Amino acid sequence: MLLQLAWRNLWRNPNRSFITMASVWCAVVLAVAMSSLQKGVFDHLIANVVSFYSGYVQVHRAGYQSEQTLENSFPLTDSIQKAVLSSPGVAAATPRLEAFALASTGEKTKGCLVAGIAPDTEERVTRLKSKLVAGAYLQDSAQTILIAEGLAKRLQTGLGDTVILLGQGYYGTTAAGKYAIGGILRFGSPALNDQVVFLPLAAAQHWLDAPGLATTLVVSPEKPTATERTAAQLRASLPPDFETLTWQEMMPDIHEHIQTDTASGAIILGVLYLLISFGIFATLLMMLAERQREFGMLVALGMKKRQLAQMVMFESVLITLTGCLFGILVSIPLVWWLKEHPIRITGEMAEVYEKFGFEAIFPASLAPSIFWNQALAVLIIGLLLSLYPIVKVLFLKPVDAMRA
Repeated sequence: MLLQLAWRNLWRNPNRSFITMASVWCAVVLAVAMSSLQKGVFDHLIANVVSFYSGYVQVHRAGYQSEQTLENSFPLTDSIQKAVLSSPGVAAATPRLEAFALASTGEKTKGCLVAGIAPDTEERVTRLKSKLVAGAYLQDSAQTILIAEGLAKRLQTGLGDTVILLGQGYYGTTAAGKYAIGGILRFGSPALNDQVVFLPLAAAQHWLDAPGLATTLVVSPEKPTATERTAAQLRASLPPDFETLTWQEMMPDIHEHIQTDTASGAIILGVLYLLISFGIFATLLMMLAERQREFGMLVALGMKKRQLAQMVMFESVLITLTGCLFGILVSIPLVWWLKEHPIRITGEMAEVYEKFGFEAIFPASLAPSIFWNQALAVLIIGLLLSLYPIVKVLFLKPVDAMRA
């Protein structure tokens, strides 16, 4: 009965109720849009840099991360691959032999990262094939290469042209190879798009005079959110002369950037919640001032203060809950539109982002937790603020209230 009475009380003054609901749903929409954009940008960044090249976890010979040379490569034996694949939480793994080289065509020369890969397992771990924009994907026995689109433009070369790769072999000798471009890749990360060349692992081992060697095992965990746990289990199962690193350890600058932005976002959300709190509290104060006489008369007629306090609490819960639900309903199509039509930064600002290796695109995330978390936060704020009118009602003096 008190719940029904509280609902009816809300519509005795519809303007006041609509103003309060509007402040709540507006807060939910703003909080959801902001959190969704922030998470979407981070997911996009991780997808471009982590899942499409480095992987979530890498296994090297100890010391390779600090000194990335062929001298720190390791024999790619079946036992080490089985040890990695049998470790709990590992979904797939792929070997690479990576080296820095000069790519040359005609009079154009550019430094690049050359990665010898196992095409089939590489596709399972990083979905490299999805980045192909021209030509065909690599085959194990092929003598062709895949080249990133940005690097191809800088070298002014294209599909079917020949590229000469010059580097240093495993024994310190000059490694030279001539390869036809079999495919062109496009990466979201400008850093990758301007410098990466892929060729089959056997061809890379022959080019670098490093038969049977690899520098990296890229590991794909069953759950990306369990990256730390998967890496810890790998460390426990591999010999001590191997190192296992997560993407956060390999790219601390990106990890710190995400953490810093997350902290900044939390501060902005805190300020937003503070503004929301003032808005809701002002409405509650207005409601108390308007209904002092009514409350006093109800208590004088025999209504217990505890029941009156419950009714006021129900009013606060209903008005906040309705505002939250409406905010979620409005924010879903808004966030979906931002995901389908991501914000693209152009001009000088885009160049600044690309200098830091980020693609200047800001998509939104549709993760359900974003909607529920923000709605729950606003709902808790509303409930906490409702304690004030409840306390005022519990200490109400009927005679003074009726004179107000």
